[in-house]
Amino acid sequence: MISDWLTNSHKVLLTNKQDDQQPQMDVMARIFHVHDRKKKTSDNLSSISKAINTSETPVKEKHARRIILGTHREKGAYTFWSYALGFPLASSSILSWKFCHVLHKVLRDGHRNVLQDCMRHHGSLVEIGKLWGNLHDKYGQLVALYTKLLCTKMEFHAKHSEIPPNLEVTDEVLERTAGTDINNVFQLTVEVFDYMDTELRLAETVIRQLNTSIAISTLTSGQCRLAPLIQVIQDSSHLYHFTVKLLFKLHACLPADTLQGHRDRFHDQFHSLKTFFNKARDMLYFKRLIQIPKLPDSPPNFLHAASLAKHVKPVVVIPDEDEPEQQDDDDDEPEPLIEVSDVSTSSIQAQPQQFDIFDQTFGPPNGGFDDRDLQIESLKRDMELLRAELERVKAEAQRYITQLKSQINSLEAELEEQRAQKQRALVENEQLRMELEATRRRNAEHESLQGTFIEAEKRAQATEQRYNKLKEKHTELVASHAELLRKSADTVKMLSATQQTQEEVERTKQQLSFEVDRIKQDADMKLEEQKFEMEKLKRELEEKMAEVTRIKANLQSSQMTSEQMNSSMASLQAEKERLMRSVSEKEAELSSLRQSAQVQQSSLQQERERNSRELGELQAKLQEKASQEEQLKQKLLEEQFSLLQGTVAEAENIIQDAVAKLDDPLHVRCTSSPDYLVSRAEATLSSIDKVKKGHADYLSNMGDAGGLLRALTQFSHSAADTIINGSATAHMAPTDHADRLSENCRSCATQSLQFLKELKSKTTLQRADPASIRVIVQKILHLGQELRPKGMDVRQDELGDLVDKEMAATSEAIEQAVRRIDEMMNQARKDTSGVKLEVNERILNSCTDLMKAIRMLVIASTDLQKEIVEGGRGAATIKEFYARNSRWTEGLISAAKAVGWGATEMVESADKVVLHTGKYEELIVCSHEIAASTAQLVAASKVKADRNSKKLSVLQQASRHVNEMAANVVGSTRTGQEHLEEKDTMDFSGMSLIKLRKEEMESQVKVLELESQLENERLRLGELRKQHYGLAGVPLDQVSQGNGETSSLAHPASMSPKPSKPAVLKKPALAQKPNIPPKTTFK
Repeated sequence: MISDWLTNSHKVLLTNKQDDQQPQMDVMARIFHVHDRKKKTSDNLSSISKAINTSETPVKEKHARRIILGTHREKGAYTFWSYALGFPLASSSILSWKFCHVLHKVLRDGHRNVLQDCMRHHGSLVEIGKLWGNLHDKYGQLVALYTKLLCTKMEFHAKHSEIPPNLEVTDEVLERTAGTDINNVFQLTVEVFDYMDTELRLAETVIRQLNTSIAISTLTSGQCRLAPLIQVIQDSSHLYHFTVKLLFKLHACLPADTLQGHRDRFHDQFHSLKTFFNKARDMLYFKRLIQIPKLPDSPPNFLHAASLAKHVKPVVVIPDEDEPEQQDDDDDEPEPLIEVSDVSTSSIQAQPQQFDIFDQTFGPPNGGFDDRDLQIESLKRDMELLRAELERVKAEAQRYITQLKSQINSLEAELEEQRAQKQRALVENEQLRMELEATRRRNAEHESLQGTFIEAEKRAQATEQRYNKLKEKHTELVASHAELLRKSADTVKMLSATQQTQEEVERTKQQLSFEVDRIKQDADMKLEEQKFEMEKLKRELEEKMAEVTRIKANLQSSQMTSEQMNSSMASLQAEKERLMRSVSEKEAELSSLRQSAQVQQSSLQQERERNSRELGELQAKLQEKASQEEQLKQKLLEEQFSLLQGTVAEAENIIQDAVAKLDDPLHVRCTSSPDYLVSRAEATLSSIDKVKKGHADYLSNMGDAGGLLRALTQFSHSAADTIINGSATAHMAPTDHADRLSENCRSCATQSLQFLKELKSKTTLQRADPASIRVIVQKILHLGQELRPKGMDVRQDELGDLVDKEMAATSEAIEQAVRRIDEMMNQARKDTSGVKLEVNERILNSCTDLMKAIRMLVIASTDLQKEIVEGGRGAATIKEFYARNSRWTEGLISAAKAVGWGATEMVESADKVVLHTGKYEELIVCSHEIAASTAQLVAASKVKADRNSKKLSVLQQASRHVNEMAANVVGSTRTGQEHLEEKDTMDFSGMSLIKLRKEEMESQVKVLELESQLENERLRLGELRKQHYGLAGVPLDQVSQGNGETSSLAHPASMSPKPSKPAVLKKPALAQKPNIPPKTTFK
C-alpha cells in the first residue's frame, strides 16, 4: 500500500515539465539512494558498536535485531565481520563474551549466507578461544567454551547444509540428512552428541559461576552471563529431539550391545539437560523472555520401539516481549522494514538541506518557487502518519506471528501424536523382537560383569597411584625437614644425611624412622657438646674469677692504682657479659633445634600412622576386590555350564524328535535321494570335527563356551537331518541296504544321545568323545554312496557332443525304418494277396505314419533343445552348458537312445509279422515302448523350457500326434489279428455228461497252468525292471512295491479302445538302451 501511494505521489510530482526536469529528478533520486544506503550502513555499524562493548550489561535486543536485519539486507555478514575484526578481543574478556553472543544470534537468525562468511574466520575464533582458555579469568573461561561451541556449530552446519543453523527442520529433512546407510546415521549421531556436549558445558559453567559469585539474575552483571543461554536453550531442545530420533533409528538396525555407549552418553546428557532446564526455569530473568519446555521424568527406552510413540518434541516459545526501549540521545530512529527505491523517506527527514544543494547546483525549477514544495511538505506529514500506522501494523504483525508460532507448535504436537499412534501399531512386532533381545541382554550382563571387574582393577590402580602420591608427599616433608636442618651451620653430618635421604626416596618407612632417630641422636650429641662448651666457659669464668681474686689480692697487696683496677674490672665485666650472651644464644639455638626436631618427629609419626591406615584400607579393598573377582569368575563358569546344559538339552530334544520320526507311520511315505543323504552326512562329519575342537577349547578355558555351543547347535541339526534322510532313503533302497541304513541311523541317534548325556555332567565332561558318532556317520555316508545311481562312463565335457550324436543317430534310425517299411510294403504286395495283403498294408501304413510322426517329434525336440541352450547358457559355450546341466543332458541322451532303439525294434517286429514268423503282441509292445520313449523325450525337453515357448507347444502337439499314430498301429494290429485268426465253433452237443466233466477238468488244469506261468512271468518281469532301474539310475520310489508300477509320467495315454494290459507290461519312463555297459552292477 505504501509503495503504491509513493508511486502515485511520484507520478503527480513528475506530471508537469517531465521532459526538461527528468534528468534533475534522476540525479536527486540517486543522491537520496546513496545517502540512504550510507545511513543504513552507519546505523548497522552503530548497532554493532553499541551491542559489543566492554560494559558488563546484556546485549540489547534492538541492537541485535538491527544487526540481523543488516545481514538480510546485504545477504551476508561482510559488514559485521569487517567491523568486528577491529575489536580488541584479546584485551577484554567481556568484549569477547558479548561478541560471541552477537555472533551466535547472527548465525541462528541471520541470512543463510552468514555461515559461509563466518567459516572464513573460523581460525580467528579458535585462536581467541585458546588465548582466553590459558588465562585465569572467569569471563575468559566462558569465552573459551563459547568459541568452541560456535566452532562446533559452524562445522556441523557446514557439513550438513540441509540443517539450518537455527536447527528448525522437520523429521523428514532429518531422515533425508541421515540417509539409509547405517554408518552415516551412526556418524551423525556422534556429531549431534558432540554438539550437545558443547552447549551443556557452556550452560553448566555459567550457572556454576553465578552460584559462586555475588551476581544474581536481577543484576546486569548476572544478566550479561545469562543472556546467551537463551540461544543455548533453543539449540538444546532441537538437539535433544534429533538425538532421540537418531537413536531409535540406530536401535532398529543395530544390536543393543553395539549401542551401549550411545545410550550411556545420552543418559548423561539427558540428566544434565533436565537439570539445566529446571534451574533456568526457576530464574526470574528467563521467565519473561522464554518458555522453557519440561523434559520427561525418565529418558526414553530405546530397547522398546513403542517408546518412540511416547516421545514428545520439546518446543521452546519466545513470547512477544514489549521491551521498553529507552532511546538514548545518540540512538537512531527504528529501521523501516520496507525499502523505498524511488525516494528515501528517511533521507528526506534526516537531511532536508539536500534540496538546497540541488537548487544551488541546478537552480530552482521554472526559475522560482514551485508548488511541488507544498506537495513535498504534505507528503512529509502523510509520511509521518503512515510511519505511525506502520509501527502499529508491525506490532500487530508481531502478535500474529507469535500466535501463528503457538499454532504451529500445537500442530506439531498433534503431528507427533499421530506419529505416536502409528508407532503403537508396531508394538506386537516389537514384543517378538524383545524376546530375541532377552538373550542378548544376558550376554550384555555378562559383559557388564567383565566391565565391573575391569573397573575394579582401574580403581586399584587409582588407589596405587594415590599411595604413590602420598609417598611423594612424605618425601616432600622429609625434604622440608632437611631444609630446616640446613639452617644450622654446625650440623654438617645432618645435612649430608638429609641429602642422602632426599636422593633415596624409595627407602622404606623404617629407614625414615631410623634417620629421625639418628637426627635426634646427633641433636643430643650437639647438645652435649654445647653443654661441654658451657661447662668449659664456666670453668674459664671461674678461672677468670680466681684470677680477679688473685688480682684483687695483688691489688690489695701491691696497692695498684684505682684506674688500673677499674679498667681491668670493666674488661672482665665486658668479657663476662659477652660469654653470658654467647651461652644464652647457644641455649636458644639448642631449644629451637629441639622444638623443630619434636615437630618433625610428631609430623612424621602422624604421617606414618596415616599411611599405615590407608595402606590397611587399600589392602582390605584389594582383598575385597579379589574375593569379588573370584565370585564373578565362579558365577561366569556356572553360567557358561548352565548355557552348555541348556544347549545340550535342546540338542537332545532335536535328535529324539528325529528318532521318533523313524517309527512314525506317516514318515514311511517320505523318501530321499542318496545324493542328499551323502551331502547331509558330510555336513554332519564337519560338525563333529567342530564339536571336538569346541570341546577341547572349552576344557582349556571353561569361561568361554561359545564355540562349543555353536558347534553343538550345528551338530544336532545336521545329525537329525542325517537320521531322518537316512530313514527316508531306506524306504526306497533294497532290503539289505535298507536294513543296514536304518540300523546305522538308530545307532547314530543312540551314540549322539550318549555323547550329549556325558556333556551334561561335570564328572563325565572330560571323557566325552564323539569318535563313535563319526564311525557310524561314515558308515551311513558309505551306504549313501553305494545307493547312488550308476551313470554312463562319459566325461562331462563330452556330453554336448554326445547329445548331438544321439539325436542325429535317432533321426538316422527313423529314416532307415521308413525305408525298410517301404521295402516290406513292396515285398508284401508281391508275395500276398487278398485279406492278408489288406492286413499287411494297413499295419505297414500305420507304422509308416508312426515313423513320420516320430521324425517330426525329434525335429521339434531338437529345435526346442537349441532354444533352451541359447537362452540359458549366457556367456558360456554350448558344451559348458551341457556339462553344467549334466543330469538333464543324460536324460536327453537316454530318451533319444530309447526312441531310436524303439523304432528299430518296431521295424523288426513288423517284418516278422508280415512274414508270419512273429507275433502280433510284439508289435503292440513295441508301439507302447515307442510311446513311452517319446513321452520321456518330451518330459526331458520340457524340464528347462519356457512354458510360453512356441516351440514347446509344437513339441507337445507332435507328442500327441505320436500317441495317436501309436494307437493306430495297435488298433490296426489287433484288427488284422482278429481277421486272420480262425475261431473254432464250440459245439459240445454230442458229448456225454462224463465227457463234459472230463473236458471241464482238463480245461481247469490248463487254466491253472497258464495262471502259474503268468504269475512266474510277472515275477520275472519285476526282477528285470529292478535291474533296469539300477542301470538307468531311476529313483526306486517311482516303482510300486507290488508289481513295479511307475509314476504317471511313464504311462502314456491309452492307444486302443480295448482294455489296457496290466501295468507290469508297461515300460518305465526312464528307459535306456540295454547294450550300454554300467560302471558297476547293482548289489
